Amino acid sequence: MLLDGGRRRAHVRADLTPLLARQLNVAAVTAALEAHGVDHFLVRGMDDRAPVVGVSEEDRVAALGALEKLGATGPCYVSQVLPKPPIVSALRDAADPAVWADLQTVRALKLTWFRADPAGKLILGTAYGCEVEFWRPDRRAGVLRAPRRNRMVPAVSMTGVPVEAGEHRYTRLASAAKPGRRFRTRPEFDHSLPDDIDFPIDVVYTWVDGADPEWQRRRAEVKGEAFHAEAASDSRYINRDELKYSLRSLHLNAPWVRNIYIVTDRQRPSWLDLSAGNIFLVNHDEIFTDRSALPTYNSCAIESQLHNIDGLAEHFLYLNDDMFFGRPLAPQTFFLANGNTKFFLSQNRIPIGPITDLDSPVDAMIKNNRRLIEERFGRTLTQGSQHVPYPLRRSILAEIEREFPAEHAATVHSRFRSPTDLTITYSLHHYYAFLTGRALPGHVNYGYVQLAVPDLVARLKRAEARRDWDTFCINDAFSTYEQLQQQMAILEPFLEAYFPVPSPYESAGRP
Repeated sequence: MLLDGGRRRAHVRADLTPLLARQLNVAAVTAALEAHGVDHFLVRGMDDRAPVVGVSEEDRVAALGALEKLGATGPCYVSQVLPKPPIVSALRDAADPAVWADLQTVRALKLTWFRADPAGKLILGTAYGCEVEFWRPDRRAGVLRAPRRNRMVPAVSMTGVPVEAGEHRYTRLASAAKPGRRFRTRPEFDHSLPDDIDFPIDVVYTWVDGADPEWQRRRAEVKGEAFHAEAASDSRYINRDELKYSLRSLHLNAPWVRNIYIVTDRQRPSWLDLSAGNIFLVNHDEIFTDRSALPTYNSCAIESQLHNIDGLAEHFLYLNDDMFFGRPLAPQTFFLANGNTKFFLSQNRIPIGPITDLDSPVDAMIKNNRRLIEERFGRTLTQGSQHVPYPLRRSILAEIEREFPAEHAATVHSRFRSPTDLTITYSLHHYYAFLTGRALPGHVNYGYVQLAVPDLVARLKRAEARRDWDTFCINDAFSTYEQLQQQMAILEPFLEAYFPVPSPYESAGRP
């Protein structure tokens, strides 16, 4: 595939992901070095996306020869990394022998293979290129000295016996819980750092297909008066297949996730394939300890029972299906290695005072949370959370149920949103965990797009072009049927362009 008006050539992969691009690039470089008998070792670099390979300065000539031959085998580009060029180092065709003549004295270089999906929407290039460093021998000290900083050591022993270590030793995008290829390195790199996360992390979605006639019938049988017009709004249940694209975003950008649980009311997306072995459908009656609370159409009630999912990890992310991972993220974005969670506060403020008819459902629920926090800790919360994946712990959710039994039970038994509800996953968990020493404020570069905004097309084009949001949410509000149809005509092409690679959770040939 040709890119940039024909100036670049890309390798095409239908199953392309950022982690796969990294794996392919480091595999190509290490295979070339091994084929030419060049001793090498993987380095834990500063960037989770770019693999780094170390080679002794004494093997420079052989290494450059091996890499030159590798560069001649296909569309590959090379650039200087160290010494750092005064301007951005130009990518040069690695098949050109003259290029390698100019690289004879560099301390580090990068080989880049552009990789794209068949539609050319997802293009991964220099950020995932494999860097090769030349380490200087210091015979007096008996070490090889690094040409720049890495995440582990300034030097390695010249006589150290090579070891093999899993991919999680070199990038936080890989998980120790998911066995993968092992790479040659030095013993100095085969250690866990204080911020390394080695516990499993799962993902939980709640999902409903509001267009399902059977679901609509069941809901109609128990439908009651809502506190606020927004509370039982049918637009909240429009199915735009966001879940499919949210799963694609997870597969692309959070490959360290262990298991995925989709909590639903006896429904299943037509396109969903469960054969991957790490994705599960969970019905409401499997998690509600009090079955008399069912059926329910209250997301707060459902969320109050998530800690009862059988097999769920202690640490998990809770997502609505309109939340997306916008670019590759490490689990440290959401959790600390000591097990504590992070939370992400909204800049919007909740009015001080009791619940009034003017409060939105969310504000009313946060006021309920506020009362509990004030009574227990003497602190007044004034902020909600950003609409990003919520880091949660099963044990804290269970503790909240024990500590606030009356309020928790009232939420469980509200079949529709009620002014008495708690919003546990959105707010209460985070403040309770923070005030008991088990959570800290975090930060993500976050996008929130309301579908009803007049400049929706411009906002989505900007998001697709820049891809600089860590996470983003595309949320609906009050819209007419005609507006919903117009929004879907805009949203679906955007999601397909942003997340063009199907996940392992989609049935082949199913829309």
